[in-house]
Amino acid sequence: MHHERIAILDFGSQYTHLITRRLRELGAFSLVYKSDVEPDELSGSDLKGIILSGGPNSVLDPNAPCMNIKLLDLGVPILGICYGMQLLARDSKGKICSATKREYGKSTIEVIDTKSVLFKGMKTKQAVWMSHGDHVETVPDGYTATAKTSGVPVAAMENSASRCFGIQFHPEVTHTQYGNTLLLNFLHFCEMSLDWNAGHFIEGKIEELRRQIGAEATVVLGLSGGVDSSVAALLLHKAIGCRLVCVFVDTGLMRKDEMRHVQDAFAQFDLSVKWIDASERFLDELKDVSDPEQKRKIIGRTFIEVFEREAKATKAEYLGQGTLYPDVIESSGIGGAVLVKSHHNVGGLPERMNMKLVEPLRELFKDEVRRVGMILGLPERMVWRHPFPGPGLAVRLPGVITRERVSLLQDADAIFIEELRKSGWYKLTSQAFAVLLPVQTVGIMGDERTYESMCALRAVQSEDFMTADWARLPHELLERCAQRIINEVKGINRVVFDITSKPPATIEYE
Repeated sequence: MHHERIAILDFGSQYTHLITRRLRELGAFSLVYKSDVEPDELSGSDLKGIILSGGPNSVLDPNAPCMNIKLLDLGVPILGICYGMQLLARDSKGKICSATKREYGKSTIEVIDTKSVLFKGMKTKQAVWMSHGDHVETVPDGYTATAKTSGVPVAAMENSASRCFGIQFHPEVTHTQYGNTLLLNFLHFCEMSLDWNAGHFIEGKIEELRRQIGAEATVVLGLSGGVDSSVAALLLHKAIGCRLVCVFVDTGLMRKDEMRHVQDAFAQFDLSVKWIDASERFLDELKDVSDPEQKRKIIGRTFIEVFEREAKATKAEYLGQGTLYPDVIESSGIGGAVLVKSHHNVGGLPERMNMKLVEPLRELFKDEVRRVGMILGLPERMVWRHPFPGPGLAVRLPGVITRERVSLLQDADAIFIEELRKSGWYKLTSQAFAVLLPVQTVGIMGDERTYESMCALRAVQSEDFMTADWARLPHELLERCAQRIINEVKGINRVVFDITSKPPATIEYE
């Protein structure tokens, strides 16, 4: 699918995903691999360079993770970042020292070699982001020190003969002043074309899907209405046409009028979709259940049973899924890009149904999926939809789930999202939704006393959903949402706004 590739060896850095994203933003396709990857597994005509990530370990520790030294024989440029630089220096007989004081945060480096490949076109002094305990004290034979700080004699080094580079700081974080320029200099040295983009991905992926699936096999895919499954469906449809069958299962725990909205969005595409209304079954199974974990198990089991029945009727050989690249890496451990995803969007189905998996998006990040969706013609409203949890509204309904409570929540949530869209705040938040709390409060409406439910509004901003901060929505917007919900949703008489970040809270309630 890709004609050029940068391989990133992950030594446990918290910034490894960020390196990958930065390179792709610069037009260089990149994949993450385990630190001990074998050269044969990494090599290929498309391999243009290797980056060694940072990591939490010390290279002075005899049990520290290492790279296969034969990777140096592949003949491609190598850039070591932080731990990666120290690893290059150690393996080439340089001197590594353990600092008495850890250097973390903003620092200033001084470029001391004006002919440096990496620092071409940059100022002599520049701000960088450091995060290390050890440092290179003396460069190995063949290397030249190209930058330093007041406390680190070798903040960067180069070996033009072996085409190896090392930097002690992190160019992938925004705090590093010329981070992108440095990465571009490395990519130019690797002779990368820098032509990676969504359009290029689509062309290559369609051809790859046709080769993988063949000329006669069929694919079944669970269409949820989220951007991942929607874009996966459009890519598969482009590749194999009517041999793709989508299954949409309405669990009764979805957004208000969800099935109709998804039908409207896909009306322009000639997709084969089986629309299954299983809401009665799901809600009956959840009757009188309040334990969050039990809810999830019931919903997961019921969904598998419903989807399995419909999927088997299609007699498809492949199961399509909207797996994304972060899922691939995280579910298989550090640098697991070369491994098969250990959990699936439709859990347990491949094993139960003896189907082969096809995952068109498994090499993309969420922002790349959105760009692909726009090019494929997916309506903007669908492309920019917030994530929706697998168990649906069940995790936003603490306590017992009833049809009446689901309806109240759907109405309140629809109002909140509508007001966010109208105000322009929908795109400024990463996830926003309403929660129906298992609490009733006294209120006064007109001249009458009420005793009705409390609704909480939640809106967060996040880069990766591992951490999240509450969105500072304008008071006027919150007031408008509260007034509309109380006036239009009979059964709710109080609205509150959740200002808890993650951590200590989670984004969802259950």
